[in-house]
Amino acid sequence: MDESSLQKRTPAEPDLRASEPDLRASETSLRASETSLRASEASLRASDADRDRVADILRDAFAEGRLTTEEHSERLDGVYAAKTVGELEPFVRDLPAGRSSATAPASAAHTYAPDHSGENPNLVGILGGAERKGRWRVGHRINAVAIMGGVVIDLTNATFTAPELVINCTAIMGGIEIKVPENVTLRGGGVVGIMGGSDIRAQESADPGAPVVRVTGFAFWGGVEAKPKAGKRLKPRGSAELGD
Repeated sequence: MDESSLQKRTPAEPDLRASEPDLRASETSLRASETSLRASEASLRASDADRDRVADILRDAFAEGRLTTEEHSERLDGVYAAKTVGELEPFVRDLPAGRSSATAPASAAHTYAPDHSGENPNLVGILGGAERKGRWRVGHRINAVAIMGGVVIDLTNATFTAPELVINCTAIMGGIEIKVPENVTLRGGGVVGIMGGSDIRAQESADPGAPVVRVTGFAFWGGVEAKPKAGKRLKPRGSAELGD
């Protein structure tokens, strides 16, 4: 058998160049789909939670000196006048925290839908102390009052049943201490200090589905402290536990 016969029997190699237009068309189609998806998300009606999330970023930026008083006030007015998620994005586009999570719709940002099964306790320490800790199911709100006393709220072993937990604090010549798992989002900036103060070690969780703990209230000759506890992780929702 001569060389010419062998060449005729050799299967032809596929022409990769012929498939390049198809690949480019697929990439173009994918980019168009992604653009369409972003446009669809931007056109969603903004919720109160969306506006509050962006307002928190602005407050933190103001506290860090990234915004002047006038800029903060002007942007905040715009945030609460915004109708869609897309209208919120420009207010935090130039801020570090705004690039990743500022305009994510609340329905996408949280996977912990409220089921009304958690506790919403009122913890009062007057000339004494009150404490809530251990394995328990926490709801969407905690009211803590410390008057010449102390309150400790330990969430490190709690199961969260709502996407956001608001802890409203009143500390009058007393102190309130809050401990949270290291992988939840912790936000402060809502505590007013009158001859008192607050120490909120704010953090954004890397998990967009993690619940948000928001600390508000006021301290008069008292203090409010909130911080994540290293080594303590969020318990999965739906775990069975009993309160201590």
